[in-house]
Amino acid sequence: MHTEQLFALEQKIDYRFKDQALLLQALTHSSYANEIDSSLTNNERLEFLGDAVLELCVSEELFQRFPQEREGTLTALRAQLVNEPALADTARDLNLQDYILLGKGEENQGGRERDAVLCDALESLFGAVFLDAGFARVRRLIISLLNGRWPESGKFKKNKDFKSRLQEITQKYFADRPRYTLLESFGPEHDKTYSVQLILPDGNTFLARASSVKKAEQMAAQQAIQAFAEGLKE
Repeated sequence: MHTEQLFALEQKIDYRFKDQALLLQALTHSSYANEIDSSLTNNERLEFLGDAVLELCVSEELFQRFPQEREGTLTALRAQLVNEPALADTARDLNLQDYILLGKGEENQGGRERDAVLCDALESLFGAVFLDAGFARVRRLIISLLNGRWPESGKFKKNKDFKSRLQEITQKYFADRPRYTLLESFGPEHDKTYSVQLILPDGNTFLARASSVKKAEQMAAQQAIQAFAEGLKE
């Protein structure tokens, strides 16, 4: 990976690594280290560390934000913030998928857009920042990246996003989940457009384009929900 690419990611997270090797390791999937460059260390150990750092940071923040809430509520709120789909969406906000090093097999199977791969890479990034700069700095990064996702109260939101609502629909009717695939991205690095295809378990497809993968997925899910409302099932 070129130094310019690493620097671009550093700009996105507003942190300059003292040890660039840590950043490179955070972005190295095991498939890449196994298939392409065995001299690189994969990000699995950093993911293990970053997962613990993330949980502590989020736990502390929720503890401070909601001094009256019981342990069970805090645990549930934390689960909403650090579950795999939520973290994958946060990774997409950074366009982290553009920087991950993948082996050819994983790449061909759509690994760059898999929630698990994105979630692991994000947690690895947290682990790398923790080792490079300490807890206070990685905490600042985590709080910043989760800005806008923190609950306003200990009460759970009733209004779900389109992806969550669509998943409930497909689970009910098909006992399966919808699948989202990034078809292409185009435009300059600072102003990219992403094209996403949504495939329902029954084979119906929807296409949407937006300035981020997350937005395109939400738009496609909204189309699918509207189709159900108009009698797709009938």
